[in-house]
Amino acid sequence: MDNRTIVKTDYYPDNNAEQDQDYAHPTMNVPVQPEARQHRRTRESLTHIKGWGADLDRKNRPGVPMERTPPRYTPANMPTPPAQHQHVEVLVSNERPGITPLHGTVQPPSGLSGMMRRAAFKYTENDLRHWLMLLGADRVNVVEGIVEDLAHGHVPNILGEMGIKSEWEHNKAGLAKKVAIAGVLAGAAYYLLKRRDERY
Repeated sequence: MDNRTIVKTDYYPDNNAEQDQDYAHPTMNVPVQPEARQHRRTRESLTHIKGWGADLDRKNRPGVPMERTPPRYTPANMPTPPAQHQHVEVLVSNERPGITPLHGTVQPPSGLSGMMRRAAFKYTENDLRHWLMLLGADRVNVVEGIVEDLAHGHVPNILGEMGIKSEWEHNKAGLAKKVAIAGVLAGAAYYLLKRRDERY
């Protein structure tokens, strides 16, 4: 006999044994992930986890009574909402035409980091240069932020913002590892620069 789970989907039961089943489309009897269900743990074996099953009862869910089952149907002929007005520069992948209807405007590209990001977006997303330049731009942006803080008379608490105090209190081994790695990298950089100067 086939041990697959046949999903009864004419309703979505809540807070009963039927809820342990997997559900697919509400109008079809569909076997769902039979291999995964063989290894799935029972409710009783999970009750030792604090807070587990807190949302099983519908009245404890924040979406109820607005939550609908099946989910609300969005008609295909519904008019497309107007796109967000673009008032800052938005960088767009050259693999997609135009900007998305919704986009972030909080941090438009600026300064040296912005130049790096503009250059990065000239490459496709499968090009390693695209991501390396974006990572580098993020680091440069951190320095730009520090300079901007100093320019406005604010001395940033760099060690505090890096979480050094919390690392020291809760993860001394991890902090020691980071310091060791940074020390090795700084030493290697110093050695390479000194060696280059001696050559020339």
